[in-house]
Amino acid sequence: MSLLPATEAISPRYQDLDSWPPDAILHAMWEGQLAAVAAIGPALPAIAAAVEAALAPLARGGRLVYAGAGTSGRIGVQDGAELPPTFDWPQARIVLLMAGGDAAFTRSIEGAEDDVAAGEEAAVTHKIGPDDVVIGIAASGSTPYSTAVLRAAAARGATTIAVANSPGGSLLAAAEHKILVETAPEAIAGSTRMKAGTAQKIVLNLFSSLLMVRMGRVHRGLMVDMQARNDKLRLRAVRMLRHLTACSEDQARIALAATAGHVKPAVLIVYGLDFPAASALLERSNGSLRRALQEFATTEIKS
Repeated sequence: MSLLPATEAISPRYQDLDSWPPDAILHAMWEGQLAAVAAIGPALPAIAAAVEAALAPLARGGRLVYAGAGTSGRIGVQDGAELPPTFDWPQARIVLLMAGGDAAFTRSIEGAEDDVAAGEEAAVTHKIGPDDVVIGIAASGSTPYSTAVLRAAAARGATTIAVANSPGGSLLAAAEHKILVETAPEAIAGSTRMKAGTAQKIVLNLFSSLLMVRMGRVHRGLMVDMQARNDKLRLRAVRMLRHLTACSEDQARIALAATAGHVKPAVLIVYGLDFPAASALLERSNGSLRRALQEFATTEIKS
């Protein structure tokens, strides 16, 4: 019985991979990507449960904390970094913990993933507490740095989530919520940037996107909380507002100008509210445009 995690195992099927014709190599690696996607299916209930557990602490103003090393850490960084522009998630409420520090975002830092003390220190330095949600990511499921972050975070009362591609590791044991996606051996043994990395990226996409939907940052399938900070996104905001309200382009631009480009209050302005009233209604609705529109419609009917 091998003591290696499943993601590090050598598959007999691929032992002569380097002798194959290029199209056969590509086909085998492509099959691996498809298998990675399929492997996520059994983990969907665990992803959903982790999202539900994250809602309450984040509603109290907590932070999303991503912790990982190497490829896993960089995938976590990518997911977290995309939340502010896509969903207007506050930058101050994202913490990106990478074994080896910021330098490891772009290059390998030898031995960083084994630094348990650094993982423990990170939880203390960033004052992780009961309102925070900490996601540890490791293909092997046993990276010491990531496990140390989760253990320290759990001890400080945080909600902890583990994403791993191998069963039985310390990362899953350290987390309250366990997301296991068994991607099995890689076509290139140990190259977890392939199947395991693909699965991790999809899991985090699903987790954070469902989380943003549940927190009211998506309306009718649209990113109504996006930051319209360039010409492409400003045009998208106009189109979004026109789609949601059937207003003219001029009306959309006027409403968006009154809200500094924010679509949700602009929708309410098109329907007749001023900016303070629209903002107050959204605050009462916990940021949900759907609930705000329901309250607005009820008020209009009564009046």
